[in-house]
Amino acid sequence: MRRRVALAMVTGTVSVLVTLSIPPASADPPKTSDRVTAATDHLVASRPALLHSSPKDAYTRHRVIAGQGGLRYTPYTRTYAGLPVHGGDFVVVTDAAGGVLSTSVSQEAALQVDTTPKLSAQEAARLAGAQLSEVASVAAPKLSVMAEGSGRLVYEVVVTGADRGRPSRLHVFVDARTGAIAQKSDEVMAGVGNSFYNGDPVTIPTRHSGGVYSMTDLMRPGMGCGGQNGVAYTGSDDSWGNGSGTNLETACVDTLYAADQEWQMLDVWLNRDGFDGLGRGFPARVGLNDVNAYWNGTYTSFGRTADSRRQATSMDVVAHEYGHAIFAHTPGQDYGTNEKMILNESSGDIFGALTEHYANQPATLDPPDYMVGEEVNIAGTGPIRYMYRPSTLSGHPDCFSSQVPPMMPQIGAGVQNHWFYLLAEGSNPANSRPPSPTCDNSIIAGLGIRKAGQIFMGTLLRKTQIWTHQRARRASLDAAAQLFPGSCVELKTVRTAWNAVRVPSVAGEPQGCSNTFGITLTPASVTVRPGDQVSVAVSTVTAVPPAQNISLYATGLPPGTTAGFAPPAITSGAGSTLTLTAGAATAPGTYHIPVRANGTSTDRIAVLTLTVTA
Repeated sequence: MRRRVALAMVTGTVSVLVTLSIPPASADPPKTSDRVTAATDHLVASRPALLHSSPKDAYTRHRVIAGQGGLRYTPYTRTYAGLPVHGGDFVVVTDAAGGVLSTSVSQEAALQVDTTPKLSAQEAARLAGAQLSEVASVAAPKLSVMAEGSGRLVYEVVVTGADRGRPSRLHVFVDARTGAIAQKSDEVMAGVGNSFYNGDPVTIPTRHSGGVYSMTDLMRPGMGCGGQNGVAYTGSDDSWGNGSGTNLETACVDTLYAADQEWQMLDVWLNRDGFDGLGRGFPARVGLNDVNAYWNGTYTSFGRTADSRRQATSMDVVAHEYGHAIFAHTPGQDYGTNEKMILNESSGDIFGALTEHYANQPATLDPPDYMVGEEVNIAGTGPIRYMYRPSTLSGHPDCFSSQVPPMMPQIGAGVQNHWFYLLAEGSNPANSRPPSPTCDNSIIAGLGIRKAGQIFMGTLLRKTQIWTHQRARRASLDAAAQLFPGSCVELKTVRTAWNAVRVPSVAGEPQGCSNTFGITLTPASVTVRPGDQVSVAVSTVTAVPPAQNISLYATGLPPGTTAGFAPPAITSGAGSTLTLTAGAATAPGTYHIPVRANGTSTDRIAVLTLTVTA
């Protein structure tokens, strides 16, 4: 059961309804989550202009996501006059104490939409169904708003079936006034990858029950592998496959082994719990009678090569497809514009490369590299993408331009792939990796693939429903600045790599290693009786010099309670004392009080938990 609380906040001339949707469990201890959500809710209620709020907007807060470096990511979705807003979502990034660091806002203007449709839902369903060549089902159209300019009234229709023989689960947005197709995108992501061979033997997770063995992973809920009927393979012993490229049990061995390596990489390198971030995975199916592999939003499916001699279940194929699952289970969902699909496809390649490097298999098997599909050789023509120099294949772009967003995702993926390679390895690696020419003739020293992966994961945790190369650029710069606050190297390298693939800068991105500070409350939780006082030490530290002038104040105090700072103005690096005086009539209860530190160029929030006893 979710607890829903409506808070009516009036700020200036804009009345904002904040609806909080709180899951029963969180990745954080309760006190940490309470401090974080109190800070983010305070930001949402007090900064309507930052979020482009309108009087008809309401917000739903979702689960706080714990990330690398102690950062917390809190996604919000938006409704307008009760209708879901596609592209109205945003993410608030804080530290573990609730200090707000940045926001990733998808919407660009306040909404003002007539919510009365001229098109019927039945006609919207018909128009959406016409977008697939084979239709199995059409879901009931859902009236929605697209955050496009001042807003566009649309029907969102999910059509399931096939497109020219390929499985499809298509999200179609039909203009509710004109019937035009405003946007469409497919949840089924196709991709191919590396070799089916990981050595012999390998250890894979299985299940034993009632004398029957099953290719099911008991330690990772949701993970298992079987045929196209969705049933995991079983046997009388725990020995699977024969090592042949055409044997389907062998394909499942390779799939489960690669998924296990990716899962470990996510945990050890990126501080993520499973493919969905909550310790769960998704089943795999092998034996697809197609030269293809895909993720369909529920499971992964793996086919064969064009010559039918190998199954496409190597490490980077499997990691690529489960990379789409990771993309789908970070904020902002996984469907949207074609440019978002391009970035989704590239994300699969990046997770494939990260998994290969984590596994670090010897050269006799499948050594880590930045080629996609070179060992499986799915069509008999070698790799399907080269991350270090996408233009090795004709038509694949090294550099961003206006021609990239409309490209097929499997081709346009080259731009972000090229950026990631430059970020990880640089333009002229000294470790025998291939050189990577830049689009602006710059020379870049890489950060190493593990650190590059951490920045990329931090980027995806800021993802919104509207997702472009420029939004990814800004999000990755915020990620670098906040994951490595005491260093300028990471931020500069991220920026240089984006410049090197010609993705333009956007307003609001970090422009340099600006001075920043942190704030800490000791203790972070206090108890007081009505009429009594309690004191809290406020300490600050200059993270990146020079020091800033800071003004301190507290908000959200319970009725009758007052707060004072001694002194109320300090320089970062110095401290102050916060004294709270509970009123004689202050109601007993637990309150979360945002303590704001407004600096010369940066603001920070820390949240104090105050318990007033009877």
